Amino acid sequence: MANLRWLEAVLPLGIIAGMLCVMGNAQYYIHRAAHGRPKHIGNDVWDVAMERRDKKIMEQYPNASN
Repeated sequence: MANLRWLEAVLPLGIIAGMLCVMGNAQYYIHRAAHGRPKHIGNDVWDVAMERRDKKIMEQYPNASN
């Protein structure tokens, strides 16, 4: 019985790690469902400005991507 003492600590840690993975994946899939693409990690002011610029260009010139 003394050999299984480590199981007392590993089991709760495994549950905690599993729940963290579930929460992270849930955030990913919810964001992707809401926005249609994965979240851009590290988005700063420059990235936001470039996305707005690109969207504006694509609206002005609908055939620009072809």
